Amino acid sequence: MATLVNPVELIRKKRDNGRLTAAEIRAFVDGFLDGSVADYQMSAWLMAAVLRGLDETETIALTEAMLHSGEILTLPSVTRPKVDKHSTGGVGDKISICLAPAVAACGLAVPMISGRGLGHTGGTLDKLEAIPGYDVRLSARAFERTVRRIGCSLIGQTSRIAPADRRIYALRDVTGTVECIPLIVASILSKKLAAGLDSLVLDVKVGRGAFMKDAAAARELARSLVRVSRRAGTRAVALLTDMSSPIGWAIGNANETQEAIEVLQGAGPADTRELTLALGAEMLRLGAVTKSRRDARRQLEHALADGSALDVFCRMVEAHGGDPRVVDDPSRLPRASRRVAIAAVRSGFVQRIDALELGLTAVAMGAGRTRADQSVDHRVGIQLAAKPGTKVSRGDPLAWLLVDGAARARPHIERVRRAFAIGPGRPQLGPLVIERISK
Repeated sequence: MATLVNPVELIRKKRDNGRLTAAEIRAFVDGFLDGSVADYQMSAWLMAAVLRGLDETETIALTEAMLHSGEILTLPSVTRPKVDKHSTGGVGDKISICLAPAVAACGLAVPMISGRGLGHTGGTLDKLEAIPGYDVRLSARAFERTVRRIGCSLIGQTSRIAPADRRIYALRDVTGTVECIPLIVASILSKKLAAGLDSLVLDVKVGRGAFMKDAAAARELARSLVRVSRRAGTRAVALLTDMSSPIGWAIGNANETQEAIEVLQGAGPADTRELTLALGAEMLRLGAVTKSRRDARRQLEHALADGSALDVFCRMVEAHGGDPRVVDDPSRLPRASRRVAIAAVRSGFVQRIDALELGLTAVAMGAGRTRADQSVDHRVGIQLAAKPGTKVSRGDPLAWLLVDGAARARPHIERVRRAFAIGPGRPQLGPLVIERISK
């Protein structure tokens, strides 16, 4: 380690509500990587951080220590402004797949390091890997070349990017220390800033299907992400977006990828398209393509309408070794052999849909994972037939389960049916974008 520390003293210091210096935090993280700080000592310190908290200076120090624990991709040959987006995770969230090509078509570079699904939330990498041949493990040189030539590239975190985050998160996941805003901030930003970004837009989900269930907690996370990012030298803005119901009509992997392609074709679900435009407008403004949100949306709408965003997507898929023919022929995506309908048992209006229950059901079907080392089945999933506000009659389909054989659907039918609340009156629906946070 660059600075010699006694791990026990730093654990005690945080346990007793002391404030650690940047040098102490960096030495503690470095020691964890080189083995001089044991797993159980890092676990003890993480629990102390959860109970006592980290202030903003400590959070920045932890972020930078984790960021500099590995490779930082400066992408020197990429001359366009480099802007990325991060979502805190939700159900049906395929926005990155249509957002990155649309923004790239408008003149920005989008070097996106994405993640896999864990828990009830889906992962962008799992959805992209539903495209035959798509390789999320590009080398740093190939990643830079793809961003330079095409404008965007979506890859996974390599073993050389923020290795401290990967090891620390593995401990957090099994020691009850995940739900801590400073630790969440350091984990997110240490990976995102490793792509050498100029700017970052954050989609902080709030609601039943999000990790942050209430607006106050989501707002606190969003503000912390924006402030820490900016103090680390990267411009940032956050949108609080509603995650009480699934985004779009598809929950899964291949079916969500197909839905994202539909947005790039100028169609797609209204909420998926709206989130793409809202987040993309913030990216274009941070990247100085335009100062006006209205003009930014107009440019994005044009890129979706004239096929330029779709062309960027096809070229990116090909650069990653994937089959771009899935755009014109969705049957090339893996598909389950059966669609099992789940019918409404009463008439009325869909009042709400429990996004968490549908996300957990998709995981149980094999579309997600409960451990990081599990594989997913790209074919299976849930396809909605109704959304909040939809009028249904008894016997109408609420959703379809995408499965290989009716027997595989039986354990999930009642769970999905119960996720739909049906009542007599049309519900009042709240805004999709709840709040914009810039400081």
